[in-house]
Amino acid sequence: MKRPKKKPAKVDFPISAMIDCTFLLLIYFMVACSLHKQEADISFSLPGVAEQSEPIAMPDEQILEIRADGSVVLNDLELDSPQSTDLPELTKKLERFRETCASTKTEAMLTINADDVIPQQRVIDVLDACSAAKLENVTFAFEDDDKIL
Repeated sequence: MKRPKKKPAKVDFPISAMIDCTFLLLIYFMVACSLHKQEADISFSLPGVAEQSEPIAMPDEQILEIRADGSVVLNDLELDSPQSTDLPELTKKLERFRETCASTKTEAMLTINADDVIPQQRVIDVLDACSAAKLENVTFAFEDDDKIL
């Protein structure tokens, strides 16, 4: 006697129950989580460099003094120590002076007034700072002593 073959049983997976469970979890997490308020965009503009159409009246030149003790004075403001060879404060001031002159469309001029007794190396240090600041118009001042012979 032959045994009748059993038909393979259809496995029926209840997908509707899964969908219901998924939506319930989604609703639960939406309600349970606290909503963070996002930061609002504050619309303001930072100050920038404004281009000038006409040159502004600025001092024609900056006066840089190198005193006998080696101190460097720019417009009555002493910068760096007399022992400093790289002169970072002077370089920053000269860079700002050059940028200001460029934005106002004026020529950046610097006059160096060196004392007679300072070593030449100190003048070279100042010229190196001018070069690092990309200052091109540098002149030297000297005193003319009218002596009667």
